[in-house]
Amino acid sequence: MKFADRCRACGLDYGKFNVGDGPAAFLTLGIGALVVILAVWLELAVEPPFWVHIVLWLPLVVLGTLGGLRLAKGALLVREYTARAEEHRHDGSDLS
Repeated sequence: MKFADRCRACGLDYGKFNVGDGPAAFLTLGIGALVVILAVWLELAVEPPFWVHIVLWLPLVVLGTLGGLRLAKGALLVREYTARAEEHRHDGSDLS
């Protein structure tokens, strides 16, 4: 998931912020843990056929990760904006 270069409403340059792939790793781990817990619970409680697990958990993982990634990256960008964090750009003028 990639941001646009600038905000259409206010013109804020998103290139100044380094959101990176950090939210993707945490989101994948969190959703993965949730799905594993739910799948184990379902298996122990009901013992459904294997295809039921595929039909339930595969869309949940894909949609949860892709949908949550947009929210997580947006939240991180908002956090960086409010903390006035920017990507460091070294121009070489302050070398000692």
